[in-house]
Amino acid sequence: MSTSPRATPPAAPGATARTPQRLYIGGEWVEPAGGHYEVINPADESVVGLAPEAGRAQVAEATRAAAEAFGAWSRTTPEARAAILDRAADIMQREYEPWAALARAETGAPTGIARGMQVGVGVSRFRRYARGALEPVEKALPPQVTEAGPMGRAAILGAVEVRRPVGVVTCVTSYNNPWANPAGKVAPALAMGNTVVVKPAPQDPLSVFKMAEALHEAGVPAGVVNVVSGTSVEVGEAAVDSPDVDMVSFTGSTAVGQRIAEVCGRTMKRQLMELGGKGAAIVLDDADLDSAVMGIGTTFSFYSGQICTAPTRVIAHRSVYARLVEKLTGYLAFMKVGDPAERGTVVGPVISAAHRDRVESYVELGRKEGARIVHGGERPVVGAGRGFYVAPTLLVDCTNDMRVVREEIFGPVVVVVPFDGGEDEAVALANDSDFGLLSYVWSGDSARAFRVAGRLRAGGVGINTIGRNMEAPFGGFKQSGVGRDVGSYALHAYSEVQSIVWPG
Repeated sequence: MSTSPRATPPAAPGATARTPQRLYIGGEWVEPAGGHYEVINPADESVVGLAPEAGRAQVAEATRAAAEAFGAWSRTTPEARAAILDRAADIMQREYEPWAALARAETGAPTGIARGMQVGVGVSRFRRYARGALEPVEKALPPQVTEAGPMGRAAILGAVEVRRPVGVVTCVTSYNNPWANPAGKVAPALAMGNTVVVKPAPQDPLSVFKMAEALHEAGVPAGVVNVVSGTSVEVGEAAVDSPDVDMVSFTGSTAVGQRIAEVCGRTMKRQLMELGGKGAAIVLDDADLDSAVMGIGTTFSFYSGQICTAPTRVIAHRSVYARLVEKLTGYLAFMKVGDPAERGTVVGPVISAAHRDRVESYVELGRKEGARIVHGGERPVVGAGRGFYVAPTLLVDCTNDMRVVREEIFGPVVVVVPFDGGEDEAVALANDSDFGLLSYVWSGDSARAFRVAGRLRAGGVGINTIGRNMEAPFGGFKQSGVGRDVGSYALHAYSEVQSIVWPG
């Protein structure tokens, strides 16, 4: 199997409003059976490009190509796989500026987010898993003495556990970050020797095809990477229920994740699910409020709140509640809502008109439920009045039974719930949720903060920070998902464990 770089053919140019994007199947750029659809810039409603609409038969071609390529790719050396991932990262770095501009146009993310948190994270994840391909996959186990019996003579049995690739992995990715999210699936899956079929979100798939271009130019063998897109539900269904697929890695809503899990369960496909979140941010009576406000405020700015890890549900002790609300309100006053391409913009649009309407409906619901809106709640007008903008909104005087507190809004909306008791009440309120992805604790007493963190039913807890260690396992409790990835945990997620036993 050749792993030398090969140039991207002229027939597979990057998508623009005038150049329709093609599908990537079996190492070739293929015309879509369903034609093309427009990708809309959420900032001004202009056409970013034309994305391909795959047919179900083309998805079957992609999964079949991945299955046929698996045997040879899984037998390549770790060094060969690492070299391809590194070269792909080099190409992404070379095209950094135009690809960041495309990500900004597709997602509506401000320039800094598109550069650093989208394309930048994509590059770093390919670098990380180029190194990951070289991590040991074998682990020796202690020998065991067995006595003579029906199973045979007495013996000393040696054993080793070996991580093997799962096979064909369907990667269904989210719209909020078309670089970091696919890279976090594709790179570790390839590093472990799997082949992939990527089904990007229909709102912003063009960046994912750029990732495919980088891998193609880097020399990934035909069939190892395939990208199929479309607005039709049947595209995703075909990529999940194919008999050629051994694993599904999905990031998105809990409702869709549940449907995918049902399909996977029929044939026992392996699953990695990163689903919804409603991050609890506990602010105790001894918290540094300025630090808490800085952390909570990221909900409004990162991806306009379209991020499952955001601290959207604040649980504040009554003794600091009024001051916290005052500081959050003041913080919001400095958040410029505007065109993502303009200097100084902090909050860009949400992904679509439909999603804007959904977020606004939740704000109105909160008002009807009895929450008090102290900031936001109106539709901002930006430029010529086009684009899908939502004002950063702060809902206070909330209670835990309100839908705005219990359901994921996925927009620049923070709800604040006061409590009067001690740690027990704060923990009970935080855990009274269907979700358990990330939670946060602010306290001036580190021992107290760690004690509270240990009682939270969440896959991760930030103490006095919203920062993440990118080697720490990432995933959720309850309806926030199944499995863990990031760092070496992603390599484990995209592998199966085989044990080998022999007589000494």
